[in-house]
Amino acid sequence: MKYTSRDKAIILLSDGTIFYGKSIGIKGTTTGEICFNTGVTGYQEIFTDPSYYGQIMLSTNAHIGNYGVHEDEVDSDGIKISGLVCKNFSFNYSRPAASGSLYDYFEKKNLVVVSDVDTRALVSYIRDNGAMNAVISTDGKSIEELKAILNDVPNMNGLELASKVSTKEPYFYGNPDAPFKVAALDLGIKTNILRCFNERDVYVKVFPYNTPFVDLNAFNPDGYFLSNGPGDPQPLTGVIDVAKEMIASDKPVFGICLGHQLIALSQGISTYKMFNGHRGINHPIMNAISGKGEITSQNHGFAVSREEVEVNHNVEITHYHLNDNTVAGIRLKDKSVFSVQYHPESSPGPNDSKYLFDEFVQNMKTYKEA
Repeated sequence: MKYTSRDKAIILLSDGTIFYGKSIGIKGTTTGEICFNTGVTGYQEIFTDPSYYGQIMLSTNAHIGNYGVHEDEVDSDGIKISGLVCKNFSFNYSRPAASGSLYDYFEKKNLVVVSDVDTRALVSYIRDNGAMNAVISTDGKSIEELKAILNDVPNMNGLELASKVSTKEPYFYGNPDAPFKVAALDLGIKTNILRCFNERDVYVKVFPYNTPFVDLNAFNPDGYFLSNGPGDPQPLTGVIDVAKEMIASDKPVFGICLGHQLIALSQGISTYKMFNGHRGINHPIMNAISGKGEITSQNHGFAVSREEVEVNHNVEITHYHLNDNTVAGIRLKDKSVFSVQYHPESSPGPNDSKYLFDEFVQNMKTYKEA
């Protein structure tokens, strides 16, 4: 095999710490909050998840790209991460069903990737010091140039990003003759969520994030859905008001991740930015209602205040994270409204959490029969 020399690459963190690696051959400079994901598989789903918009993904798995890419394994209309940092980047792939290489997939989008990094050291540093903004560069820029670029990157705390990934126009998904209809507010919705609804014979109309409630209600849905998405939930004041109207309608409401946080905010419960967040496919959750544990897929950097949920007489905790006891699910006591802080449409369990979609459908059935 012919030896190929690769350009040096730089990772500059906002606190001035520098890590070095090599370019995979795509020149450029990109910025974002650097965070790590502990998943061993599913990298294409991660890269196309709208909840990762504006983030530089650091993979804890040693090998990225070894099984290529497949057109059916995307969760949106394209790559959403702003850059990738990894240990070993595989230019070749071995899966017969793959439709192409990860390198070609990235090259089409001109995505900046830094490989040959001591990812164990970098992950350890972020765990100790928290997720922070970073700039990665493969085009020869100096440290001083990169510092100037990094100074202009906004902090994730207080940053509204749902508008960057939401659909611009409403669209439909599923069978128009299905027995149930759902109005889904797209804050960065994953395609697999829509697949899960379709599998349960639910027809979904997906609306832009800033759609007023009157337009959602005009679809005459049997229930409302608030999707996952990127950024801080607190700036989404308009969506919080819409969530209040959804709940006041008495129709069933279901929220996932960012949608979960917005439901909490609509009830006067605050959210906060986590030190590192939860990102991976092995997060243990306890279902406080059934007493069963679930292995879940998670991707969030914000969480709901547990203390405020516990003193709210109309909201109860249904799920909590077994590693740090953070709130992973809530429901309203007087309404058919519930939400979770993880991704039931993913399958790390593999089917530990799919029941949540069934519960939502059952809630709509109960509402229609009442």
